Amino acid sequence: MRSITLLTDFGTADYFVGAMKGAILSVNPQAVIVDITHEIPAQDVAAGAFTLLAAYTTFPAGTIHVAVVDPGVGSSRRPILVSAGGYVFVGPDNGIFTHIYDRETTFQAFHITATEYFRHPVSTTFHGRDIFAPIAAAISAGVDHTSLGTPIPDPIKIAASTEPHILHIDRFGNLITNITRNAVKEGATLVINGKAISTLRNFFGEEVGGAEEPFAIWGSAGFLEIAVNGRSAAEILGVKRGDEVHTD
Repeated sequence: MRSITLLTDFGTADYFVGAMKGAILSVNPQAVIVDITHEIPAQDVAAGAFTLLAAYTTFPAGTIHVAVVDPGVGSSRRPILVSAGGYVFVGPDNGIFTHIYDRETTFQAFHITATEYFRHPVSTTFHGRDIFAPIAAAISAGVDHTSLGTPIPDPIKIAASTEPHILHIDRFGNLITNITRNAVKEGATLVINGKAISTLRNFFGEEVGGAEEPFAIWGSAGFLEIAVNGRSAAEILGVKRGDEVHTD
């Protein structure tokens, strides 16, 4: 049985998440559904893309990841599915799968055109329920995902600098950069918004450097993070997502 994960910006106060699950179970009553999160900031595609990146490989091969952060719902943007790394991803073609394209060595993207699998009538405001959920359910029930659309060579990617920068700020105010272990020299000093950071900790509470001084730490997503134990590094350093990080 292939699991289906859900990642959205819908929150849990409304009926949206429950309706998506209902649409899945109507097609495949045995589907195993797992929530990654529904608390992505509203319409923040970049935040959704990072969260998917951080979570998708923790699931077994064959998992179907449905990611819906979709400010363009009802427009001409394409509904797509992507096969990569032993997983299938289903969602809007708006950059939500950017990091999947970058992380996996090969991928196939398809414009979903098999309307017979959609829930009808298709709402112009809720493709999560009427397109993405039933498509994921069909795949989980054994439908070959390559039969559900036409290959596309040009899925949308979020435009982002390849230079070191802040990729994401989590709810604790930790600054997650795009710096990987093979991209920074041991003992390097980071400079963010004019502040030099040379302390590298192994865990948040390690007593290295000043108690309220920013420090670097290798985070669980595989990127170098900047943190202040018990405080928000974003507030203390006065930075935002996308700001540059310099290395000396």
